[in-house]
Amino acid sequence: MIAKLAGVIDQICPEGAVIDVGGVGYLAFCSTRTISRLPAVGSTTSLLIETHVREDHIHLYGFVDAAERDWFRRLTTVQGVGARLALAILSAVAPEQLGLAILAEDKAALTRADGVGARLATRIVNELRDKVGGVAAAATSSVPIAPPPDAAAGPAADAVSALVNLGYRRTEAFGAVATAARRLGGGADAGALIRAGLQELAQ
Repeated sequence: MIAKLAGVIDQICPEGAVIDVGGVGYLAFCSTRTISRLPAVGSTTSLLIETHVREDHIHLYGFVDAAERDWFRRLTTVQGVGARLALAILSAVAPEQLGLAILAEDKAALTRADGVGARLATRIVNELRDKVGGVAAAATSSVPIAPPPDAAAGPAADAVSALVNLGYRRTEAFGAVATAARRLGGGADAGALIRAGLQELAQ
């Protein structure tokens, strides 16, 4: 089981990179995020690796950091999400935003990935929603992750809906209302949450 590769970049291609380790070239499939953060060909680099062994192949998937690798692992637990599709999702939505998108049920963010339709986006949200709160919070301290009180109904849901109607993405609206709800307390009405949410979005 290969868990890490450290060597010289021999090639960079749209699907990943070839890493020369002691004269042996290893092809690691990567997200566009990881590819964009690789140094130039001929430079040394290090990638975290997930090794997938099948009857007809052994594939290596490379990640620039542990957050992306861990999201890859979670995504591939969802029925219908294979390794290549997980990379497509990570190419479309950065790891630090993925947890918030799932908690906010922002299916539109997930469908930006090639191969993810509305039905699969719904399945991803349903299967991962209850698992990602603490994980997403640990991944970034700058993005509010905890869902606002009564996120599915009540003033918080009304405030999120109002901000979406104003043109903000659901993930952005959800995060702003979550922060506003924590600041104002559980008794805040929708109007107060909308105003405070707009202040958060304006920062």
